Amino acid sequence: MFLSLRTEVEKALGGALSALEFPTDDLGIEEPPEDVESVLASSVAFRLAGEAGAPPPQVAGQLADELDVDDLEYVSEVRSQGPYLNFLPSDAYFAETLGAATDERYGALEDRGESVVVEHTSANPTGPVHVGRARNPIIGDAVSNLLEYAGYDVSRHYYVNDAGRQMAVFTWAYETFDESDLDDDPERDRIEYDLVRYYRHGNAFLENAPESEVEAAEAEIESIMRGLEAGEETTYERVSEVVDQVLSGMTACLERLPAEFDEFVKETRFMRDGSTDELVSRLKALDEAVYEEEAWQLDLSEQGIEKNFVFLRSDDTSLYATRDLAHHEWKFDNYDRAVTVLGEDHKLQARQLRTTLELLGTDTDELRQVLYSYVNLPEGKMSTRRGTGVDLDDLLDEAIDRAREEVEDRMDDRIRDDDLDDEDVERIAHQVGIGAVRYDIVSKQPTKSITFEWDQALDFEAQSAPYVQYVHARCCGILEEGGALQTRDETDDARPPAEAVETDTATVEIERDVDADLLETDAERDLLETIARFPAVVDEAADDLEPHRVATYTREFADRFNAFYRECPVLADDVDPEQREARLALVAASRHTVSNALSILGVAAPRSM
Repeated sequence: MFLSLRTEVEKALGGALSALEFPTDDLGIEEPPEDVESVLASSVAFRLAGEAGAPPPQVAGQLADELDVDDLEYVSEVRSQGPYLNFLPSDAYFAETLGAATDERYGALEDRGESVVVEHTSANPTGPVHVGRARNPIIGDAVSNLLEYAGYDVSRHYYVNDAGRQMAVFTWAYETFDESDLDDDPERDRIEYDLVRYYRHGNAFLENAPESEVEAAEAEIESIMRGLEAGEETTYERVSEVVDQVLSGMTACLERLPAEFDEFVKETRFMRDGSTDELVSRLKALDEAVYEEEAWQLDLSEQGIEKNFVFLRSDDTSLYATRDLAHHEWKFDNYDRAVTVLGEDHKLQARQLRTTLELLGTDTDELRQVLYSYVNLPEGKMSTRRGTGVDLDDLLDEAIDRAREEVEDRMDDRIRDDDLDDEDVERIAHQVGIGAVRYDIVSKQPTKSITFEWDQALDFEAQSAPYVQYVHARCCGILEEGGALQTRDETDDARPPAEAVETDTATVEIERDVDADLLETDAERDLLETIARFPAVVDEAADDLEPHRVATYTREFADRFNAFYRECPVLADDVDPEQREARLALVAASRHTVSNALSILGVAAPRSM
């Protein structure tokens, strides 16, 4: 309803400005401070004071007088307060919000008829996923969920680097050495932990072996790279044997988050189909193309980029960046929009790629890049060299263990004896532990460097994932006690879009035709206003590719719900039956809102905690 109210206000305010001959394109629509009673405000009087020849408060008063609330469905009153116009919600606004939010799909926007490819993670398949890169799949998955929830047809892609020197070294080492040559056992019983030992051993060999043996090894590595460049099927199959095995293990790790993909796009695809060669020909024909330092490059200095873009070596082999250009042209042949999630160390390459695409004639208006800074642990920045860093699996294991301890510590005697068994505790530990990791990472602005702190992430009392998850569990508890929450068949298709996490399947059965006017306390109205804003939060966050806004919203929502919970009993014996039904409907609306918001973030919404 917030989106409808905003549209109504914009139309009415625009008409009032025209009637008073105060034309302006900027209506100054904004959300007011918490201590202001309205749900929308306008600062347009500031912009018009000079043209109107009157102080802003006087202009605001004129506009308030011009606006006829009888013509507005969702606005009950317009008040001028100094230079501001404040728009107060009507009873219809609250009633329609309550009705809309009792639908489990609440917050999902209409189909926009546009396709978006979101490329994220794309870590080189050389071993386990490192925790320093965890921000990429977490942000990428949340961006994908957010866009899907905002009405886009989203395809999630992992771009696989299977053609560079790293994979040639890996393939050579895998084919050259035996298990007996390796110095250590796998750290985990999963394929990428097994095979990464060959890669590490191979790199150590190239650094320390006699020169003649290194030369022979380098010749074989070079042969593999040339075979890929030439499109040799046998070479591709050799490399794929390693890549596919390692990628299967990395995928199993990412599924724990969970972060899943619709397609794994290999860069060799654009070498084998001839598109890279064709692209190189077009790059050479550009006015910016130069041959310097034994390589073909683009001089992008006139475009404000000081470092040249190298696209072809002297031996006529392409680079990762060249193949990525072909990859992006393929994206725009198949999708309306493209979003890429990248580490901040790729900022220059991202600028070079965009500029080069523009030189080639590609309209890059629909290419968006989400840049993020890396995750640190309290000990300091983690190393990615030679396996000395911390793996994502380790972080997730630690999160589950710590969450399990926290849950067990918080269990009172009644819960310990009657309500939760060991299976329940384990489920909650997984939902809370992994949810805490995801929420803590996605809730920060991507460009800000963050240090992951366990105490903050798992704090049930602070504004963290458990704090928000507990609101959902509390909603479920009230609805279940009120006889309104029923277990749902897991094959039911009526789940919200973008629901990327394992969440308890249940459906709410409540009286739909309730009187929202019975929800008249400040706590009830504040909660309804917050619920009403959810679709607008989705819309605005999707436009800006900022899922952290949804996380911010969930914290505000949790505060509002907890205030309602403290002040407004739902099932108490002295609550009037009609008011009970109205409050149950409000709890159901709250459950759907917080569940769907957490779903966008990829965080589980537990039924009990």
